[in-house]
Amino acid sequence: MLHPKKVGTLPVKGSDEEKQTNEIKIAAPMLDAIEIEGRTITADALLTQRDLARYLVEDRGANYHFTVKGNQSVLLEAIAFHFQSPPGVADFTQTGNGKHGRIETRKIWTTTKLNHYLDFPHVGQSFMIQRESIDKKTGETSQERVYGITSTPADQASPEQVLADNRGHWRVESCHYIIDWNYDEDRSQIRTGFGPENITRLRRFAIGLLKSKKSNETMPEMMKKLLLNTRAVFDCLKMTQNSNPLSMG
Repeated sequence: MLHPKKVGTLPVKGSDEEKQTNEIKIAAPMLDAIEIEGRTITADALLTQRDLARYLVEDRGANYHFTVKGNQSVLLEAIAFHFQSPPGVADFTQTGNGKHGRIETRKIWTTTKLNHYLDFPHVGQSFMIQRESIDKKTGETSQERVYGITSTPADQASPEQVLADNRGHWRVESCHYIIDWNYDEDRSQIRTGFGPENITRLRRFAIGLLKSKKSNETMPEMMKKLLLNTRAVFDCLKMTQNSNPLSMG
């Protein structure tokens, strides 16, 4: 899953200085140090870029799985047009219980008919995912359609696998959303030295710890309780005598 920081730094050639750059330009340099051959790299819509697609497939021997949105309007229009008619029975359907008392159904349709039509390198499949959610208490329903492309050919990735790649990406993406929403990380004033990296690691540790509690409360509710109760923080970390008793042996 590819999700570099929205703003990063790159070294200036022939100098000890660094220059600030955006997420698109830092994606490939970040991947240079990682062994990705044979793997599928997922990315959100901002990184659905032709140069990155060529880099992944041609230079690194990897595959891409990209979400397509308005920043690639022509690409989006073509894929949406293909799936605009009632698509019939989905190629794969997954149903389960979601968080906060919801029943969630995900359906995916894939096609190879656009492979040579789309103006995008190495397209192996295009897909549409439809997410349906029903609130068990209120009966309220919601529906969302997501479009995307992947370089992985159909004989190497079934509709079930393409859906799994998409879900895997958004599981990690949800962590970034929590950090941005609850910690307002994008406007953090910690910008020098190892400060940004250290603080973001602490935030991710905190979120992972809270998620491990498997509480029915939402993340903001759990964070508010801990904010108002210092003792609960130490209990959560198992740093108190009651939660982590000392050995008497």
